[in-house]
Amino acid sequence: MSSNNPDKKSLRRNTPETKPAGGPQSEELAHFDDAVIGRAFKVSLVAAIALIATAAALLLVFSKKKAVPVTRKTALAAPVAAKSAPVEIPQVPFLDITAASGIRFTHVNGAYGDKLLPETMGGGCAFIDFDNDGDQDLILVNSGFWPWKQSAERAQPTLALYQNDGEGHFTDVTQNSGLDVPFYGMGAAVGDFDNDGLADIFFTAVGGNHLFRNLGNGKFKEITTQAGVEGAGSGWSTGAAWVDVDNDGDLDLFVCNYVKWSKEIDLEVGYKLVGVGRAYGPPMNFAGAFPSLYRNNGNGAFTDISDKAGVQIKNPSTGVPAAKSMAVAPVDLNNDGWIDLVVANDTVQNFVFLNQKDGTFKDIGAVSGIAFDSYGNTRGAMGIDTGWYRNDAALGIVIANFANEMSALYVSQNQPLTFADEALNEGVGPAGRLMLKFGVFFFDYDLDGRLDLLTCNGHLEEEINKVQQSQHYKQSAQLFWNGGPDRSPCFTPVTAAQSGPDLYEPIVGRGSAFADIDGDGDLDVLLMQVGGIPKLLRNDQRLNHHWVRLKLIGKKANRDAIGAVVTAKIGEQTLTRQIMPTRSYLSQSESVITLGLGKSDHLDALSIRWPGGQTQELTPPPTDRLTRVEQP
Repeated sequence: MSSNNPDKKSLRRNTPETKPAGGPQSEELAHFDDAVIGRAFKVSLVAAIALIATAAALLLVFSKKKAVPVTRKTALAAPVAAKSAPVEIPQVPFLDITAASGIRFTHVNGAYGDKLLPETMGGGCAFIDFDNDGDQDLILVNSGFWPWKQSAERAQPTLALYQNDGEGHFTDVTQNSGLDVPFYGMGAAVGDFDNDGLADIFFTAVGGNHLFRNLGNGKFKEITTQAGVEGAGSGWSTGAAWVDVDNDGDLDLFVCNYVKWSKEIDLEVGYKLVGVGRAYGPPMNFAGAFPSLYRNNGNGAFTDISDKAGVQIKNPSTGVPAAKSMAVAPVDLNNDGWIDLVVANDTVQNFVFLNQKDGTFKDIGAVSGIAFDSYGNTRGAMGIDTGWYRNDAALGIVIANFANEMSALYVSQNQPLTFADEALNEGVGPAGRLMLKFGVFFFDYDLDGRLDLLTCNGHLEEEINKVQQSQHYKQSAQLFWNGGPDRSPCFTPVTAAQSGPDLYEPIVGRGSAFADIDGDGDLDVLLMQVGGIPKLLRNDQRLNHHWVRLKLIGKKANRDAIGAVVTAKIGEQTLTRQIMPTRSYLSQSESVITLGLGKSDHLDALSIRWPGGQTQELTPPPTDRLTRVEQP
């Protein structure tokens, strides 16, 4: 109060210490006291009014009813594709020539009612020039009947080897080839592991894998045991890739293993659907399994280096194998001349094994942005492929995911080891969300110089429509046309109006691959289905687009040149393609590179970076033909 009343301060300063009673000085003091009292009364009155006002304000505030918070509801909706300007998609019909080409094959999965998980996961394929005549032959992988359901009345089925006459007509030459061996097969990987100029074949399977060496003259010999690549006798392997991980000039072998499985475990897991009963389901309740990496010793045998190479990732909480691997995409992510490995895992995080150049790998899946979706969740990954689909330095990694999950399209950003999922913006996410996607690959189906995209689809469970009306066991394939990096979104779904009805006939799709089966330069498509016949689709485009096809032969590098990167210039456009037959799901496409030139009638420049880093500049070859290029 004293700080607000200067009169009292004055009074204390001016009042004498000793004052006589009465007299003029007393009257003066009395008058001064009256003034002070008056001023004090005024101050007190002001303070009282202020207190009353404050009390009234507080009473008003506390007497008000509390406002009822407004509840806002946000409606949930499926992702919607970005709107784009109308575009004219080229007319490129695909014609089903399966029967006309001579293919007589039915995939047997051995299903008898117990609904064991491997029965719904098989169906791989591979294109292979096994006789070195320059055209693409065909391998169709079969599964079979379960041993406890085998009977003497029916023969156990085997895989099929079909020989191409160069015009897309096939003859079954399986019998007496050495490949007519029954086993419960999944997928195939083709590669000349001994550099003798003949393509060898590795098959993944349930209950042990199989390696066949090509002896020439249409004959193969199984050398699994002596090569040391059988894997666990009780194992279940899926995708596989031949690739030179140590740049020593021969092909090593990476094998995906799915889950720890047996009939007893499967029945104990007992996956069921309401209204259906026992059903095929996702692998969440199965333990994971480590992938395998085999180093080629150069003498026909391999050494299992999986553990010390760093590809056996454990769950940090339980110490058990973290992987449930379906497919692998070998690719040099950081352009250092060493192949890295991107592994698609089902319901657990994807792996990105970065090559450390010393025989070991480091998993950078999480820090690269590829391990999870944009929200940090895992998805049901099936097939995988890579490609420079924008015709620039950005690498795309596409992963086919489970039903009601968008496919992933991870695209490298400014840093080569940093990726972001751009499936939504690029047009491939929402359009394929409902599908259960297995096979997937980039390919230039209209030869315009841009990589398009195809997915092969089909559900696990025959009766899924009883519990999910949006789902069907048989599903249509999906084709996405690449309109170029200046168009947003980049990819546009292609319909039967542009590509004909045969491509879109619903199947229980699994593996898929592409090759030029008839020598006309465009890429034909093979779609596999579990428990049914495959679908061979001939590309009948008539766009008058030019093309260049290259068959690379390694000398210092592995003979198949797997891992080599081809770069071509067409005006201001740069095309980058990798020699990598391992694509899609359980499958292999041709190892020949196809460069679509569109309306241009020539390449302006061409270079090859061979495995190991050697770069070769070439005079651009003639268009509209296949050219063989040998490493200098």
